[in-house]
Amino acid sequence: MVGLPYDCLANPLGAVRLTFEKALASGSDLAALDGKDCGTTDLFRQFLFDHGGLSQVPLLNPSTINRVIPNTLVRFRGMVQDMLGSEYYVGAYKDGDKWKTNKFADVSQCPLDASSDMRIWERHLFYCVPVPGQNTWAETSNEAMKTVITNSISLQREKRPREDDATMTDVNMTETGHALEDSSNSKRMRDEGMSPETLNSHKIVTEGNSSNSSLVPVDKNPFSCLVKIYESPESNIKLNDVFEFVGIFTFDPELTVGRDDNDELTENFCEDSLAHLPPSKVPRLHCVVHRRLGANDFLSSPQLELKPCAIKEVREALIEHLAYVLGNDTMAAQYVLLHLLSRVHARVDSVAVGKLSLNLTCFNKESMSVFGDRLKRAIENLLPSSECLPLTIDYLNTVPLAPKKDYNTNRLVSGFLQLAEGSHLIIDETPLQTGTLNSTGVENARILKNMMESQKVEYDFTYYKMDMASDVQLLILSEGKSNILPADIVIPFHPSSADSSVGANEEMLKAWRCVVEDDLVAARQVDRSLGSQEFSRAYNGPINVD
Repeated sequence: MVGLPYDCLANPLGAVRLTFEKALASGSDLAALDGKDCGTTDLFRQFLFDHGGLSQVPLLNPSTINRVIPNTLVRFRGMVQDMLGSEYYVGAYKDGDKWKTNKFADVSQCPLDASSDMRIWERHLFYCVPVPGQNTWAETSNEAMKTVITNSISLQREKRPREDDATMTDVNMTETGHALEDSSNSKRMRDEGMSPETLNSHKIVTEGNSSNSSLVPVDKNPFSCLVKIYESPESNIKLNDVFEFVGIFTFDPELTVGRDDNDELTENFCEDSLAHLPPSKVPRLHCVVHRRLGANDFLSSPQLELKPCAIKEVREALIEHLAYVLGNDTMAAQYVLLHLLSRVHARVDSVAVGKLSLNLTCFNKESMSVFGDRLKRAIENLLPSSECLPLTIDYLNTVPLAPKKDYNTNRLVSGFLQLAEGSHLIIDETPLQTGTLNSTGVENARILKNMMESQKVEYDFTYYKMDMASDVQLLILSEGKSNILPADIVIPFHPSSADSSVGANEEMLKAWRCVVEDDLVAARQVDRSLGSQEFSRAYNGPINVD
């Protein structure tokens, strides 16, 4: 078999150039290559999946970003926190008699002047962050880093010749150039039911030297990535989806070169340079392949298959473990397992079919410090992502829980309740004291109740509000029945022991995770009497179990 003509891992831009040239040589129309796959995706899929290259691709995260070489292939797993619309860039330009491409690169090598022969193409921008609340075991191993980061990244950041374009290599395509960006970010969140915003005039920015201030994180997330999608329609990616992106990594924290204010082509389209910040603030990933991830994709042993007889034993062991965690309260353990198995399978009118929120009562500050912490750790060991929210009057009155649009930065400011599908949320009401809710507190309480009842979170766009569908398992721990959050099932917690031997080995945890993530299918393999109503019942008010 003939090997690939380019090293897709170390020199992906060379592979992009190769497929572009082949497409033109085969008679493809240049105009048709805008937003169309000219063979790049097939080439990288062949490398990643047919040749086993995926295991060699390093994972991009806070601990590896300073060791990954720019313009190489990386993987990034994250949640789409904001959809930034379209960016227009110089996709192809003519160099003498030959057409070249800037696809999958930040910048253009084409000189921007009135006589330049070029084509303006479009790509979609997505602001992505690590999955909120992702637990340690769900993080992908970084062993793949060994093949890519053995050389010092400083060698890639030496000053390169700027006058002699002939010295530029396939990898070294990050010198001064320009991209045309759509500042309106229209077409945003179309499939989430949102109306597009008014289209403003385009502006040309120097992507290699500056970036729109809206690309800089406005939240407290310590790591983020700007993902640029080419062939895939924007509608295929939705807000809060979790994806694995494989693409060409560009990032240079030392790049501070300013824009040429004398550029005649850009002077009528650029905003004030103060509105732009260097791209070193947010790394870029030019995506060549992406896939949506579910909870099963985060299992460390997805190949683990359990036979029905083994599933029964694993389920019994899991209930026993949860019972130990809950002080030998077997009934509470069984309801917790059913709660962990719940998912939103469908939506009928305002009913989220399949949700099963749970309120465990009879907790206080003392029992929370023992059994509440145990339960939190047990859930962290079972589910890929989980969060805990200690509820107080002060917190409700001061911290907006839902995302809100900031029109000054044209960004969606993330809120605590912007969570990925399949996340788990423990709400601890034991710190809640008597007090008065202000307008923010009342709004937060209403948003939490709406999420509990209909699995929707209301996003604030200032001029209007929009309900966004969610699928988050909600567990309330409280002293008495929660007056703020009406759970589907309310049961008292009655521990009879404080035995601390609640550990489990890694192999058993892997088996439990498979059972939990297989939810309805795995459970019904164990007990055929369990019907859809037990897991996907219509909401008829909370059930109180004495």
